[in-house]
Amino acid sequence: MSNNIQFYNETLKRHINFEEVIEEIIKYVNNESGAQYKITVGTDSEGTNNTHFVTAIAVLRVGNGGKYFWTRSEKTFCPTLRDRIYKETMHSIMFVQELKSRLKDNLGEEFFWPASQGGDNKITVHLDVGKNGPTKDFIESVVGMVKGYGFEAIIKPDSYCAFVLADRHT
Repeated sequence: MSNNIQFYNETLKRHINFEEVIEEIIKYVNNESGAQYKITVGTDSEGTNNTHFVTAIAVLRVGNGGKYFWTRSEKTFCPTLRDRIYKETMHSIMFVQELKSRLKDNLGEEFFWPASQGGDNKITVHLDVGKNGPTKDFIESVVGMVKGYGFEAIIKPDSYCAFVLADRHT
């Protein structure tokens, strides 16, 4: 992933590159290493044919707050809702793959072990689709895409990273 991609964080009040996002997440996790964490990635876009995609990365310290970072892509032509939803999904998958890889390198493989193996931290992809409205027809295919890459997919109303955090910046 290119370090030319700029993220913004409300706490830092400045733009940082992806490597700095990784460093901030690692500092945050190491500050309370015994806590449980949920890391989510979600993408949203404007409802236009020529649209920006905003991807948010959220790190929740379960029961004790969290922080998030977001980035906005250059405008991309997407003539249909289906195109936008698929591109949102692929943006999130791309980011979550790189994020998990870099975090494993720094926090260790065991950080993402399932609870059955002594771990309880999760990384998920939040999708801007739900059982109500026009996106309901895309649920099966985009959830399948995410699962095909080995990640858990979360849909509305629980996919806050996409339809709340990323949506704030579209």
